[in-house]
Amino acid sequence: MDIDPIRSPRAAAAHHGPGRDDTAPTARDDDSWPRTHAYDGRLVVFHIGMTVRKPHRPDLWVPAFLAMPRMITELSRNLAASERGEAEHLGFLGADYLMGARGPWVVQYWTDVDKLYTYARAQDKEHAPAWRAFNATARKHPQAVGIWHETYVVEAGGVETLYGNGAMVGLGAKTGSLPVRRRGSSARQRLGASRSRTAAAGSHPEGSPEGTSAPTPTEV
Repeated sequence: MDIDPIRSPRAAAAHHGPGRDDTAPTARDDDSWPRTHAYDGRLVVFHIGMTVRKPHRPDLWVPAFLAMPRMITELSRNLAASERGEAEHLGFLGADYLMGARGPWVVQYWTDVDKLYTYARAQDKEHAPAWRAFNATARKHPQAVGIWHETYVVEAGGVETLYGNGAMVGLGAKTGSLPVRRRGSSARQRLGASRSRTAAAGSHPEGSPEGTSAPTPTEV
């Protein structure tokens, strides 16, 4: 089973950085379950979605529906290019598509909220023209489709996760994972371990932008 998904440039750079857990991995670390996330830096979780209020008018809501995949494709290509050293990383770590009773939405993971806002405002990226097109449609047909978003800024060490029996999703799938015992057997222990690791890394800020710890890579 693949337990080493694409990581951000920060995660890749952290392989020898101060945010890394230097406990020597064992052979069991490669494929042992359950697992937890490896990322230890500041995290931004961004939810964005739409509610289709006039499903009989696809001409009004399909453009908004199709805009998000274009943005995710653009951001994913930047992530891959930055991993190869061919582009500056925009801050995007990955995304998951979800479907609810009121419409689709996307959960995005970012390294920094300023990078998220910079991308949203960039006139040469997919978001800005899509937002202008949506606003133009909304002014003419205000009840056709709703757009919403929520932004959560999580300081380093403020995340706890558990992935059991092969369930690798969310943050762990996007940025890498490690055996859960490396952080603790209970949720409270794992959250405390994340904070302790971050505090320890913070005392050696080299390689960790903005005074936060660098993400820990998947132990393989």
